[in-house]
Amino acid sequence: MRGKKLLAVAGAITALSLGVAACGDDDGDSTSGGSEGSDATLDLTVGALIPQTGDLSIFAPAGEKAAELAVEQANAAFEAAGSDSKVTLEVGDTETKPQPATQAANKLISDGATCLVGAWGSANTIPVGQSVASSQQVPLISPASTSPEITDLPDDGFVSRTAPSDALQGQVLADAVGEAFGTDATISVAGRNDAYGEGITTEFANAFEENGGTVNGPVLYDPEASSYDSEAAEITQGNPDGYVIIDFEDPYGKVGAALVRTGNFDATKMFTADGLAFDEIPDTIPSDALDGASGTRPATPEDTDVASSFSTLFEESSLKPKARNTFDAQNFDAVSLCVLAAVAAGSTDGADISAQLQNVSATPGDQYDYTTMSDAITALQNGDDIDFNGVSGALDLDDNGDPTVATYEVFNYDGGKLAVQEQVEKQAGE
Repeated sequence: MRGKKLLAVAGAITALSLGVAACGDDDGDSTSGGSEGSDATLDLTVGALIPQTGDLSIFAPAGEKAAELAVEQANAAFEAAGSDSKVTLEVGDTETKPQPATQAANKLISDGATCLVGAWGSANTIPVGQSVASSQQVPLISPASTSPEITDLPDDGFVSRTAPSDALQGQVLADAVGEAFGTDATISVAGRNDAYGEGITTEFANAFEENGGTVNGPVLYDPEASSYDSEAAEITQGNPDGYVIIDFEDPYGKVGAALVRTGNFDATKMFTADGLAFDEIPDTIPSDALDGASGTRPATPEDTDVASSFSTLFEESSLKPKARNTFDAQNFDAVSLCVLAAVAAGSTDGADISAQLQNVSATPGDQYDYTTMSDAITALQNGDDIDFNGVSGALDLDDNGDPTVATYEVFNYDGGKLAVQEQVEKQAGE
């Protein structure tokens, strides 16, 4: 179960059990858990909070397609399992901003969604988790929000994620920077002043200093500022051995231009993370502000049957786009968890789904993945435990809803295009 967070959920389930028919269950035929099995026919609506516009919009097309594919696969699995249950997807645009994200979440719930996937930016997921998911008792599973702040968010157990915390990525990034410049190097650290930028710069700085290095900063800048010349001068001051800069496409186009104008910045000495991981450097960012830089990002494990199957599924689908992007697998996994938790609960009520998320995604239980989802559904209907492995890897959600195992890619920009150098697996507590 979900530890301290489920204490509040348990009370909520008890209170809601008197009125489940008004809370989204089908025909009143549901249970609050999957331990005894349930063959209830479910009509589940999953709401996807997608950054269709705003700073993270470059990641939206692949992420939305992945959610649509997950729904297609789930409906095919229900049919194969002989169930009349079905899943539908509703999409809302977060605009990569907290207030629109909150408004989109409320609308999705009013339209019938009882499990939400998203948001993408941590600064959006945090308010949605507290003011919408927790208050309305609807689970929120983010595929891309990596801020460590989310781990201890007071959300009554309704916020989970399939993307790992930057408490892990900060360590992976520190190891990569140490390997490139030496563990005793001096690194200038900077980032956007929000939950994402502050979270990963802090985790990196702590890990790098623990490894024996020196950190200047971090310089945290306002993403809405009109000029970054003073911040650029501070970042490049003292000729550091390297840089770690954490940002999104906007405002890094402006920040990068300011860095180049100092005459002291060399992009080949820069490391970044998933927010600036693109297949090709976009036109909004000066090439000499990012080309040659390296970074880390959450990834899909290589050389696994499920990862290979998902790549084929994505590429051969008639849905657009054809090209994949960071966090598409994690969004596919988030939708799949909504579905399996609902089956385990025998219910489409949000509190019931939330109570089953850890149960279906971690030990004990037989292992399944999306290619064997019909078997997973049958097992849950029979009251069996399952351990669902995602396309993005073994999820194994902990008591706070965080994945405990993560795969990362170390990448480099060469000629404006991203090239993966290696994959690294990291486990919580290592």
